[in-house]
Amino acid sequence: MSERLNEIIDSNLRATPDAKCYWHEGTWHTCAELATLTDAFEDKLKGAGFSKGQRLVAMMPNCPATLALVMATWRLGGAFCPLNEKAGEASLLKTLNLLRPFEVVLSGAVKKDLADAVANAGWPCVTCPDNEALPDFKGKATEPDPEELAVIFSTSGTTGDPKAVPLTHANLIDNCRACLEHVLELRQENVFLNVLPNFHAFGFTISQTLPLFLSAPQVLVPNFMPPQRTLQAIIESECDTLLLVPTMVSFLTALLERAGKKLSHVKILIAGGDRYNAQMDDRVTAAFGTPLLEGYGITECSPVLAVNRNVGVRRLGTVGEPLPRFELQLRDESGKVLSENTAGGCGGASSPTSDQCVSEGVLWTRGPSVTSGYYHAPEITAERFDGEWFNTGDYVQLVDGRIKIIDRVTDIIIVGGFNVYPQEVEAVLSSHPAVQAAVVVGMPSGLSGEVPKAFVIKKPDVEATEAELVRFCKARLSHYKVPRDVEFVDALPLSSTGKVLRRVLRQHEREKAGSKANKN
Repeated sequence: MSERLNEIIDSNLRATPDAKCYWHEGTWHTCAELATLTDAFEDKLKGAGFSKGQRLVAMMPNCPATLALVMATWRLGGAFCPLNEKAGEASLLKTLNLLRPFEVVLSGAVKKDLADAVANAGWPCVTCPDNEALPDFKGKATEPDPEELAVIFSTSGTTGDPKAVPLTHANLIDNCRACLEHVLELRQENVFLNVLPNFHAFGFTISQTLPLFLSAPQVLVPNFMPPQRTLQAIIESECDTLLLVPTMVSFLTALLERAGKKLSHVKILIAGGDRYNAQMDDRVTAAFGTPLLEGYGITECSPVLAVNRNVGVRRLGTVGEPLPRFELQLRDESGKVLSENTAGGCGGASSPTSDQCVSEGVLWTRGPSVTSGYYHAPEITAERFDGEWFNTGDYVQLVDGRIKIIDRVTDIIIVGGFNVYPQEVEAVLSSHPAVQAAVVVGMPSGLSGEVPKAFVIKKPDVEATEAELVRFCKARLSHYKVPRDVEFVDALPLSSTGKVLRRVLRQHEREKAGSKANKN
């Protein structure tokens, strides 16, 4: 049998029983304490009838119980399935029907209405304390999966139906090893922040699993909000390795600036999961005491595909070089290969500009970190996979081996046959002194197919008009890239991981247009 994560982590826990393992609610706990808690969870799962190939769903925060529950599930040959309790009852019930879990483990903070809905749908559920073992319970065995399956992440597909990404122990082990080979500053003596939600692959693999794999301590924070609590945890625990999404970085930077504080103990700051606003880079560096390393990942890749290796070689505006063992291809939107094995430089469709080697297209990848397909969904698998090659859905440039994300293919705005990349327009808007944040989406147009529209959050006490921002863009962009409309907003719709939900903005505009048409 191939390597299993629980065997590697258990070996680490036994080797250093007295070492710091996790910080929770102001107190450090040892590796021996996590091993003991894991033993208790394993006994409870065995007693409930849990066996190889079964799936355990959990809606739990980042806490000691979650660490132990994952480990116990893996020891018994099962797969862990973390879900977001805030995804909505209808969506969650659809996901449970897809996963068919042995049991649903709920945090005590989960609302009773949701717990009742899960039970009424026929799925056994049990409530688990954050820092103690499960009570006695009985689960419901369903058809088993292969034992090599480690975790299943669930998201909504484009139709609104659930889509699940199964990852094996081999996938996760390769991604952990590739991160450590690529970013040498990730070391055993570092103290990792675990604040990203565990139902998100970045949080589960890099914030939670990687420290256990490395035998490094981690700081458990149940959720990021309020940011003041997260900042206090970073300071109190002397956490020096921060893994965040850009929205979290913005919140913490603003807090530190208002308080007139700087974090002098941070060794490494990595952000991924959404676009990093390069306009903030000087402020971020000043606040955290170190430049930010931008990375890029996707759930299907376990998730990290690329990251800037260190401060000395980082290139602002790129997500760095691909991790070891990832092969890359650039294809056009029809799937035709434009350049191949481009990780080390330019491929066949590349052309040098000045002293750089540049190519661009839709990014496809393969490697031992990449899932083999979607869970019980051969049709979706056929749409996104060509053999072992996976379509990330991102349109990128490769510049001297570094990846620059231009946009999601689905977010590209086509104006009269010309491609408009929202990030380019957003970067221009964000450079205006009155703009705190900007998001650009495509709106239907009878004349040109689509037109760009900007949603802008203004900085406090700084004035700007729609016309002023349009003129600002006209001076810096081709005419077809200029937003036809600018709407000032107080906030942007965000996912649970802090990513801007562009589809919500588009849907909002379509509903407004439909309402206006009905009135006419």
